[in-house]
Amino acid sequence: MKQFQTALDGYSLVTAQSISEHARSSGNILTSDQIKEGEAELALILSLTQQGFEANAPVQGIMKALTERLQALMNKSTPLVWTHLASVAQAHPVSAFLLQDPLTRWSFEKPRGYSGDAYLLDFIYEHPSVAAQVKAASALGSEIYDFTRSAPSAVAVRERRDLLAAHVDAVADETDNAEILAIAAGHLREAELSQALKNDRLKRWIALDQDPISVGSVSSAFHGSRVEAVNGSVRTILGRAQKLGSFDFIYAAGLYDYLAENVAVRLTERCLQMLKPGGKFLLANFAKDIGVEGYMETFMNWPLIWRTDEDVQAIINKVRHHLADISVTRGENGGVIYAVLTV
Repeated sequence: MKQFQTALDGYSLVTAQSISEHARSSGNILTSDQIKEGEAELALILSLTQQGFEANAPVQGIMKALTERLQALMNKSTPLVWTHLASVAQAHPVSAFLLQDPLTRWSFEKPRGYSGDAYLLDFIYEHPSVAAQVKAASALGSEIYDFTRSAPSAVAVRERRDLLAAHVDAVADETDNAEILAIAAGHLREAELSQALKNDRLKRWIALDQDPISVGSVSSAFHGSRVEAVNGSVRTILGRAQKLGSFDFIYAAGLYDYLAENVAVRLTERCLQMLKPGGKFLLANFAKDIGVEGYMETFMNWPLIWRTDEDVQAIINKVRHHLADISVTRGENGGVIYAVLTV
């Protein structure tokens, strides 16, 4: 399966290799006893799940038990052991049931070559663009989708979209001709909810993304508006390869989940430099304790850098830039951590 090759763009992709290297450097050694114990527990979890599907047990109950058991196993496993177990889970016959869910399947197969792409988020948003694929799912797939689209992670992603639109509108209320920059913008679905954009109260809204398909989609969807789709990446921002100008509000909502701390610090510093006086930068990161990381990293094949509030604060503490205000909060369901930095 093709992996998202973004190292040159300053990303640190979470892969089995990178986790393994981190585990070794941390002193974690994969022993045969750890393997046997983890594999035995995982085998029981997956066997019970498969039996439930084959017996036509209530799908919501099957999925609830599976996600909770995987989470418990992940929480007590070392990173290296968990990486091994995740690969074992993905090869288990129970995948044939779970991959009937269009959301799980898209995430696992990565048709665009990387995790967490914009089309995957459209499944979470229940956007009209994916309606045909959702409708084409099997009866079982539809029931599993009802569970995955209602999981805490999905709820947090939809809330994140709504909060981003609210932030943009708030900036437009405070500043005439506000200029906005979205980094790793994807399909910019929050713009569909923005009253400021709808009422033409923005000077410009730059949607920066390194995926040309996403850039083309945004360009087409918002043609004639204040939105401008731009092909760019972490590398182009850090290297100042693009003359984007200055902004009243910059945000990176789905990017920090893939950035090592040193790159996250550098990107934060650069974004702060691109703000106008009084401007704000928002970064968002999935919370470490969301409760469905185990399922996302196994059957969705969607590994992330999960952070705590303290981890996010540690990034901010390393930023060498004067800040007028710092706010670190969580969304309503606690699944995403938000840091808003004002210069």
